[in-house]
Amino acid sequence: MGFELDRFKGTVDPDFKCNLCNKVLEDPLTTPCGHVFCSGCVLPWVVQQSSCPVKCQRISAKELNHVLPLKNLILKLEIKCDNHARGCDAVVTLQHLAEHAEMCDFSPAKCRNKGCEEVLCVRDLDAHMREACEHRSAGICENGCGLTLTHREQKLNSHCCVRALKTHNGALQCKLLILDRELKKQAIKANQREKALLAQLSAVHSELQMTALKYQKKFTEYSERIDSLTKTVALSCKEDNTKSVTAVLLREGGSMGFNIVGGRPCAEDNDSTSNEGIFVSKIVEKGPADKEEGLQIHDRIIEYDLAFL
Repeated sequence: MGFELDRFKGTVDPDFKCNLCNKVLEDPLTTPCGHVFCSGCVLPWVVQQSSCPVKCQRISAKELNHVLPLKNLILKLEIKCDNHARGCDAVVTLQHLAEHAEMCDFSPAKCRNKGCEEVLCVRDLDAHMREACEHRSAGICENGCGLTLTHREQKLNSHCCVRALKTHNGALQCKLLILDRELKKQAIKANQREKALLAQLSAVHSELQMTALKYQKKFTEYSERIDSLTKTVALSCKEDNTKSVTAVLLREGGSMGFNIVGGRPCAEDNDSTSNEGIFVSKIVEKGPADKEEGLQIHDRIIEYDLAFL
């Protein structure tokens, strides 16, 4: 694509020219054989011809590489504004050209008055629309239609209420069709979004149900194990060595377990602190009033608590 040579201030180095369009390089790309072209020139060529434009060496688009040092040098060249032909005398570096074009008072702008096709400089647009445009408003029709009159219609006395109403009605119908089409698009998007959210909600609900069932199963298993162990302690504990113990049900890392806290109720040596042989014959959860319940074994009470950690 490139930039026209006559837009640049001073003489341009021949090495900055594209060998295809013969203009100053724009976003230069190099081939494996060392030739440099504008990206907009060489890419279509390589895609269609699969070769270098100069030596006809077989290459693919993947083999083209950016030449950043050369690009940086070109961006420092001074160039005339895009709107030079419209009267702008500004000369800026190529890297600031786009920024200047956005603020340039000589940029082209079309008149916004309905029916006017004039294209003017940005700086002249407002004055044209207010003072010179023949399609600017000149008041309201007083013959019955109530539509806006333009200076052109007023000057030529060419306003026809029936024709104006038909034109106005056609414009409204066109807008209505556009809005209806847009409404249908938005309704389709909203419906798709709703289905996606419902599917996500259903997946989360199913996952929660599976998790709840898993924990319920684990809880049941450990409760059964504790019940079995309590029966064992009831048979092994002696009357004279009955001791208070605590059963703690643990929940850690998504799994359940239990721990027996206390000394050995049936051991001969009372100095031992090992938990081996400690069992609880039954677990009864504390009630709302935090009242402890106990289990009698050999006419003695074994105290216990049930807690979730």
